[in-house]
Amino acid sequence: MASIWEYANPKKFTRTVDVLLPPVAVLAVLALVTGLVWGFFFTPDDYKQGSTVKIIYLHVPSALLAINAWLMMLVASLIWLIRRHHVSALAARAAAPVGAVMTVIALVTGAIWGQPMWGTWWAWDPRLTSFLILFLFYLGYIALWSAIENDDTAADLTSVLCLVGSVFAILSRYAVNFWNQGLHQGASLSLDKEENVADVFYFPLLVCIGGFVLLFVALVLLRTRTEIRARRTRALLARERMT
Repeated sequence: MASIWEYANPKKFTRTVDVLLPPVAVLAVLALVTGLVWGFFFTPDDYKQGSTVKIIYLHVPSALLAINAWLMMLVASLIWLIRRHHVSALAARAAAPVGAVMTVIALVTGAIWGQPMWGTWWAWDPRLTSFLILFLFYLGYIALWSAIENDDTAADLTSVLCLVGSVFAILSRYAVNFWNQGLHQGASLSLDKEENVADVFYFPLLVCIGGFVLLFVALVLLRTRTEIRARRTRALLARERMT
């Protein structure tokens, strides 16, 4: 555990990102291109949903990342509140815009997928509603960081907001299990093989999910490094003004 906390040192974290970022970014691009081309061009249409089913290769990975990005922010926020490691607070801040974009992609692709299936672009389904609220929490989190000048105070308040928003992240993930009613289908991926999508869709979907995860990691590493450098620049400017 001691070696893990060494990466709370901004200089060591930045050096590590410099090494990790290029291969992670390359793997993300390769996985995304492979998964999306495989899924959109080399899988058949569904016998019920037709070609619309192929939205699954964008919708499921983005929805998965929308939820788990917030949970990652929760862990980073807890580390900040407990151990006061600035890198963790900046990592949470860096992840928020990426998670917000993933939430938008999930909502838009869900509407496109749902319209021919449900006959409507939107329904106040438990999972859809909780997802929309999660997106509003993302916007509130980003706005709160921007509204407060003192970084430590902003990190404290956004961490509390992250704790509250985590309720909706959990609801977004398990809404179908909590409420049997609602239009939204059950999980496309499950430990129970019988609940998974057919293998012809399952394997390219896994590649797409891997690509989205790697893309998320690459973007968060890049943005966290940028946040560290921006914080260092602000500190230097403040020191110059004082002198």
